[in-house]
Amino acid sequence: MKIIIAGAGAAGLAAAVSAARNGAEVVLLDRNEKAGKKIYITGKGRCNFTNIAPVDDFYANIVSNPRFMYSSFAHCDNRDLIRFIEDAGVATKVERGGRVFPESDHASDITRAFTDTLSQAGVKIHLHTRLTGLIIEDGQIAGAKVAREGHISERNEIRADAVILAGGGLSYPSTGSDGNMIPMLEELGLKVERPYPALVPLLTKEDYIPLLQGLSLKNVTFNVYSEKKKKAVFSEFGEMLFTHFGLSGPIVLSASSRIADFLYRERELKAWVDLKPHLSPEKLHNRLIRIACENPNRDFSHFFDELLPSKLCPVIAGLTGIDQKRKINSITRQEREKIQFQLGHFPMTITGTRGFKEAIVTGGGLSVKEVDPKTMQVKKIPGLFVAGELIDVDALTGGYNLTCAFSMGALAGYSASRGYERNCNE
Repeated sequence: MKIIIAGAGAAGLAAAVSAARNGAEVVLLDRNEKAGKKIYITGKGRCNFTNIAPVDDFYANIVSNPRFMYSSFAHCDNRDLIRFIEDAGVATKVERGGRVFPESDHASDITRAFTDTLSQAGVKIHLHTRLTGLIIEDGQIAGAKVAREGHISERNEIRADAVILAGGGLSYPSTGSDGNMIPMLEELGLKVERPYPALVPLLTKEDYIPLLQGLSLKNVTFNVYSEKKKKAVFSEFGEMLFTHFGLSGPIVLSASSRIADFLYRERELKAWVDLKPHLSPEKLHNRLIRIACENPNRDFSHFFDELLPSKLCPVIAGLTGIDQKRKINSITRQEREKIQFQLGHFPMTITGTRGFKEAIVTGGGLSVKEVDPKTMQVKKIPGLFVAGELIDVDALTGGYNLTCAFSMGALAGYSASRGYERNCNE
């Protein structure tokens, strides 16, 4: 059984290990100068490769098509992944939120765990080599066309029993993940869901947001509202960051994945930040009264000095519409209520996202309806398997995306090595 695997990222490496361990002859291709190039930059170079959460908790952290992952996780879950990494000689550690890292804080150790295993199995990784097409005979895979990077016109054919596509999505294109396999899938008549940047910073409309550039807020609640649906579509407590273009930070990145469809349809979404979510309305009301009593002769421009970061104070004060030079002791009850409302509803308008160059993952991709989740084989083309970010499955931060990629790759490699041939009627 000879298998060609296109892409030596998380999914491709896991597929290669799985296939080789099941006795297959593996040809692993990657267009880059080294395997796992995208893995090297994950977790700011530290590689949060999985999470210790129970597998059932993973599904709540998968944004698109979580049920598609049932068979992949049954074949290789987070515990299996940790065991593989540690058996390969890489010590691991667990940090906040159950995130698992190599103890060394070097992402290269995770890649090395796979490449060393492949080397021991006699598998060679063909670098600077890309897949340019598929060979399909009698409706099933018979091999692939490949070329050296930079020499696309000089195409060679490799005959094989199966091909696994693991070329990734469009996020971080500098790592070779530029979505070049998506047109190939569409040419085969397969349905591809619109790719979009996910886990990505958000763009905002208001002029005052760039004034807050560099300000990080902790322990706040970020809320997003759909005017068309007349309901909140996202709300999460945590940390966020203001930038020159809008918003970033952990809860903003999570929001970007959850609100993608709403933003695509509506173009703009209203959002607000509760700056004091830990204070009940009554406690916040009493705090405002105390500030007024303790600083009666101060200008209103200094009202928020004890409540908020200095950068944020003039912005919030301006949004209340109250004259900055008025004395605090002249503030009326109605105005104090307006202040309290503003602290719980710091407003902004989301107009879009940053691009794929800044997206951690790609949303969309090959429709899960085109793939048998029990084997990762494309239903219409026996011998063609797909795994990883190329498929319409994406998750939140915390090690969930890499786990999905490793798990899908492991199942695809196993299935391909067993010679599964499914068709669309099965």
